[in-house]
Amino acid sequence: MNTEPLLLATPSGDALKLRPEGSWTAANVTTLETLSRSVGAEVDRSRVVTLDMSGIRALDTLGAWVLEKLSRRAASSGRSAEFVGVADHFSGLMDEVRQVNRHTPASAAVPNPVLLRLGDLGKATVGAREDITIFLQMLGALFMAVIGVLRRPRTLRLTSLVYQLYRIGWQAIPIVVLITFLIGAIIAQQGFFHFRRFGAESYTVDMVGILVLRELGVLIVAIMVAGRSGSAYTAELGSMKMREEIDALSTMGLDPVDVLILPRVAALVIALPILAFIGSIAALYGGGLVAQFYGDMGPAIYIARLHEAISVTHFEVGILKAPFMALVIGIVACSEGLRVKGSAESLGRQTTTSVVKSIFLVIVLDGLFAIFFASIGM
Repeated sequence: MNTEPLLLATPSGDALKLRPEGSWTAANVTTLETLSRSVGAEVDRSRVVTLDMSGIRALDTLGAWVLEKLSRRAASSGRSAEFVGVADHFSGLMDEVRQVNRHTPASAAVPNPVLLRLGDLGKATVGAREDITIFLQMLGALFMAVIGVLRRPRTLRLTSLVYQLYRIGWQAIPIVVLITFLIGAIIAQQGFFHFRRFGAESYTVDMVGILVLRELGVLIVAIMVAGRSGSAYTAELGSMKMREEIDALSTMGLDPVDVLILPRVAALVIALPILAFIGSIAALYGGGLVAQFYGDMGPAIYIARLHEAISVTHFEVGILKAPFMALVIGIVACSEGLRVKGSAESLGRQTTTSVVKSIFLVIVLDGLFAIFFASIGM
């Protein structure tokens, strides 16, 4: 087999057919440059240049770049140049070389702002569709993993589940109690401050009790969990993706959903209702302290008024939201972690995206639940 590089030029009127043959690699760089210069004049005279690469036996980046320079020289001044006969194993290299040093000339015309906004809207729509698709795929994968665990309970990774419960549940209690306590105290203080003008200080207890149990208790805790645990999930899975540990699990015949994602999401679904309950109690306690020291309302009166204002229904409305919010947070956090590419910038971007999406979806879900419970009279 002849590996010596050749470049056959066949002119036909205004058209020129170039057929490189042999080995177009760095080992023959001197010959390649000589061949390229030898056909330069013919390329400049031709209006249509075709490079038939079917005769090339070996090709590397240098050889591809020499051919690309010939193509760009032919394509200058509005002339036509094209590659034909590119072998499949050379097509990827040629595509990469064609993108080198491609600069789009700046247009003198001012872009239409309406078209720009429409373009941004279209990109956002495509991105939203992709996000929804990934969310549903992760939800389906989790559902199948749960079905597998129900069929074979021994496949549940109990150690991992307990560890995740410890991390996102037990270790989160102090910060959850502190924040919800302060939220409850602030709501009560503002209530006493404003209701006092109308002589309706006692209604502050109603506001604190209903608002905390129905809405703010679970919502504040869910937002804190999204920022604390959701970001941690994304960072952990993203780091594993960067180090190809997830690919290694698949190579060993283990399903990453069963090993990594199911224990994390299950721990969130279990822990968030418990944290929401603890947070609601802390908020009510904070409201009670403010009622005693700022509103001159003793603990007995506060508890009695609270007993009259709230019911088990209010508590049920708040707690029923928690598992669904936890499921959304877990799916978003894990799916964004699996979308991390091979750079630290990608890891930071996906972690930020995870927190923002989780908080947004939690608030939207809370609004949907509020409409649903109002429609059924709860």
